[in-house]
Amino acid sequence: MTLLEDLVHRIEHADNLDRVAKPIASKVGELVKPRPVRNFLSGTWLGHPLHPLLSDLPIGAWSMAALLDALDVEAADILVGAGIVAAVPTAAAGANDWSDTYGEETRLGLVHAASNSTALVLQIASLLARRRDERGLGKALSLAGVAAMFVGGYLGGHLTFVKAVDVNHTAWPTGPDSWTSVIAEADLADGKPTKVDAGGVSVLLYRHGNTIQALANTCSHMGGPLDEGSVSHDGSGDCVTCPWHGSTFRLNDGEVVRGPATIPQPRYETRVTNGHIEVRVRP
Repeated sequence: MTLLEDLVHRIEHADNLDRVAKPIASKVGELVKPRPVRNFLSGTWLGHPLHPLLSDLPIGAWSMAALLDALDVEAADILVGAGIVAAVPTAAAGANDWSDTYGEETRLGLVHAASNSTALVLQIASLLARRRDERGLGKALSLAGVAAMFVGGYLGGHLTFVKAVDVNHTAWPTGPDSWTSVIAEADLADGKPTKVDAGGVSVLLYRHGNTIQALANTCSHMGGPLDEGSVSHDGSGDCVTCPWHGSTFRLNDGEVVRGPATIPQPRYETRVTNGHIEVRVRP
């Protein structure tokens, strides 16, 4: 195990971090609960998580500022300031995503945020030193900020690519291409979300009168079971809400109505043949 892997392992199993992480995550969850806030910070409107996109801005600005500092180019001051401005919405979007995590991911996210917050404080101190014409101190503080940023970046990458936080959990299973029987029509109750197996893929069926709708049962956000969620009507059709984090999808087309999900649910065609409901992937 490398030094970095050992560090991550220790953070993941540091139960004492829960005393700090859990109440903060709970408070953040309350702040981002309104639908407009949730949809914006999650990137629902973008069709892609917002935090990874925004994080490129301070990383790029502060990294280039360090390079220009090495060349003694005063334009580095502008990049330090630009990175500070960009870091604020980046942190807000990251906190929104972090509020949905549990256990090891929450602990890692806390240290990730602490590292990036340290980087932000150091960059602010650097900018103030530069304005006092203490360029040597400003450069040193900025370089220390870049180091803290890279620690945070490593942990952020681990959360995404190893822990699969905020990735599309419906990316691979697609379901059957041909009509596949999944349940007897008489066994599907009206108004009750029901999970069925379609060629090894978990599918949600929902019946409303004579209409039968089908979506992937695994929530695209964090893999929650949609059949355990609730169904409501928002004016544009029936919607199912994931019981884990509240992502809401329209049943007729799988589109996201409320985040934190950003990816629509895969949907399926349905038909009734000889008293059995059949589904297949939409062509």
